[in-house]
Amino acid sequence: MKFENTLDFAQSLDKNDELKDFRNHFYIPLHDGKDCIYFTGNSLGLQPKSSGDYITQELIDWARLGVNGHVNAMTPWVSYHEIFPEKLSKIAGALPDEIVVMNALTVNLHLLLTTFYRPTKDRYKIICEAKAFPSDQYAFESQVLLHGLDPKEVIVEVTPEIEKYSITTENILDAIEKHGSSIALVIFGGVNYYNGQVFDMKSITHAAHKAGAYAGFDLAHAIGNIDLRLHEWNVDFACWCSYKYLNSGPGGVAGAFIHQKHISNNSLPRMAGWWGHDKETRFQMKAEFQPMPTAEGWQLSNAPVLLMAAHKASIDIFDEAGMEKLVEKSKRLTGYLLYVLNEINERQHEPVIEIITPQQEDQYGCQVSMLILKRGKEIFNALKDQGVVADWREPNVIRVAPVPLYNTFEDVWTFGKILLDILHKSR
Repeated sequence: MKFENTLDFAQSLDKNDELKDFRNHFYIPLHDGKDCIYFTGNSLGLQPKSSGDYITQELIDWARLGVNGHVNAMTPWVSYHEIFPEKLSKIAGALPDEIVVMNALTVNLHLLLTTFYRPTKDRYKIICEAKAFPSDQYAFESQVLLHGLDPKEVIVEVTPEIEKYSITTENILDAIEKHGSSIALVIFGGVNYYNGQVFDMKSITHAAHKAGAYAGFDLAHAIGNIDLRLHEWNVDFACWCSYKYLNSGPGGVAGAFIHQKHISNNSLPRMAGWWGHDKETRFQMKAEFQPMPTAEGWQLSNAPVLLMAAHKASIDIFDEAGMEKLVEKSKRLTGYLLYVLNEINERQHEPVIEIITPQQEDQYGCQVSMLILKRGKEIFNALKDQGVVADWREPNVIRVAPVPLYNTFEDVWTFGKILLDILHKSR
């Protein structure tokens, strides 16, 4: 599609957008009495208008039924988590048995590392991206230390080439091949949190398996954002949060994927809890742990129902919209943003913005990261003053993410106009 940086063109795209009405399903924060331009769904998704009703229903059932709500609530609490795998499987590209909703992201990461990072004398290394999200880095280091190993000798970080911000697939595959039989685990973010790069998970997984290692991914910035095919790609495990693109509220309940080839393998070590026990005999309170032969076998505790109610409100919207259509719109929406930003750059006497997100369509999702070469914080604050909700990352990066469920092409055009005006004034 040939883009135009005009209001009429942006409005014409919105008029013909078959998903445009989904914006009405969300509360849009206001600035000076008008809808702000909310471009931080990569950090915290907006609240579905149905969230309050979903949560209120559970509060009503709790008040009305007390403990009996576990069985007699409108959505019984004992099995509440079971409503998610079918719908989430369409978002993650998985089988329902491979999905479980539980805990928080880093808790799930530790649980999965307990199973899939099993270092031996010869095979002990972890291959990961340099500057992964800090919580992931801390998790890797602590797991290595729990095994009595030195993180400096074990963790191999793949870095971008000099003066570049993205890590090429070739660099990742070369690192895997170089360390070969010493690798226990290859683990990357599906999308890098800082620059928005989408990693080639299929190729990374294939290379890891060829080397005899497990392959896992942190999908915090990928789930609900990009096309995922975890089962087809043969990914061993993955985990994610739900408060970004899945719009499930701050600190919302998280999720995990364990491939079908692993879920019924009772010999795999894991941190066990009673909600992972076979549900047919769970309440017999037997001493011996018998994990369920699904991803549910990695559960520890019963469902946090109020958090799951908020999660359900958003997942129902995703199910109605369809992940395939959302990804298709996202490519156009972010493609339009990249077009507008590149045109703004062309109008400057000297470069002010460097886009550090890869601009090949298969390497970006919703997020675009801009390296601000001059007066970065000043420009960020000016955007905020004009009603643009963006995200600042030290030392000089502004992240923006137009989300297909609730952002519009007019949002993108207006953002570009505001940014251009700010740049002219700050010369």
